[in-house]
Amino acid sequence: MTSFFKHLFSSKEDEAENHISSFNEQKTQEEDVQFIDHGVQTIDLNHIIGSVGKYHDFDSQFRPKKHVLEKRFLDIKKAMRDGKPLPPVKLYQIRNEYYVLDGNHRVSAAKELGRFDIQAKVIELLSAKNTMENLLYLEKRRFYQETGLPEKINLTEAGKYNFLEKQIKKHNDHLTNISGEETEFKKAAQDWYNTIYTPLTIIITNGTLIKYFPKRTIADLYTYITYHHWEITCTRQYGIGIDRLIPRNMEDFRTAMLEKTTPDYPEMKRSITAFIMININFSTDMKILDKLFAIEEVQEVHSVHGTIDILVKLILKRDFLASDAETIAEFLDHKIRKINGINRTQTIIPGVSLVKEGFGW
Repeated sequence: MTSFFKHLFSSKEDEAENHISSFNEQKTQEEDVQFIDHGVQTIDLNHIIGSVGKYHDFDSQFRPKKHVLEKRFLDIKKAMRDGKPLPPVKLYQIRNEYYVLDGNHRVSAAKELGRFDIQAKVIELLSAKNTMENLLYLEKRRFYQETGLPEKINLTEAGKYNFLEKQIKKHNDHLTNISGEETEFKKAAQDWYNTIYTPLTIIITNGTLIKYFPKRTIADLYTYITYHHWEITCTRQYGIGIDRLIPRNMEDFRTAMLEKTTPDYPEMKRSITAFIMININFSTDMKILDKLFAIEEVQEVHSVHGTIDILVKLILKRDFLASDAETIAEFLDHKIRKINGINRTQTIIPGVSLVKEGFGW
């Protein structure tokens, strides 16, 4: 009832202000902009927040307003629902947010259909404006380029990504020392993420420590705790037993996690089998099959007929303390959806499996 009266008495001025963000307004706030072409990428729809020229045609939820030509929107939505190939939208990127240059209706339709992401040609505007927001973004951008890690480590202070990179370099030296061979930095980064960062952040999360720091992130707490615990070996008591769970050496912590056999984590060392159903853009060449098959975790790739185009069987190493859903989602985002030509994926995880002898997984 409240929303009804709010709508009834709302002015045209209020309605006019209910729109997505304007790219041009944001652009004027940036300085010394450099344009970087990132090509075609898979973009999270939640990060698309505005438009270059048609921001008045869509409300704040990116739904078309009444005066917008409805037939075109309905046709695009039907094509998406039917799985018909559509060209990538064109986006401008400013830090972690995106603005539509071409494809406003496709973005709107994808959001309404409950899609999570969309294929897009991305041009990034990299600003040299000396603000804390820009400094943090540039540091974060460099960290992910150097490490190749999924973009899931969100820090709120400048300098902390550099601290994590130094930590990974120490871990890289450790892996090189125990193997006797030079370890590739990105592989060391992935091992650090799986065996050190993820387990410790799960421990922090389970300890509900974050509730005492409402303006911080789990990654912030990870850097704070590991700095005091492993860098300057300063005694800290966090009130939830974390200090007793973490050895005084980072590599000792990794060893403890690898050897974890308590009932709390009974499936830490088992693998995950999943089947991925993929729809592709047929304007792309069929080398997509070869690209999928070249991925280490992929066991089988099948071109099929029907409502899906490709069926993939993969086996993933369980990510210690993370959930299976998180492990699979990270793999899809990091390795599958980045392949040009993949429109949509759907994952099936078998519950009970019967496998004949000689055909085991």
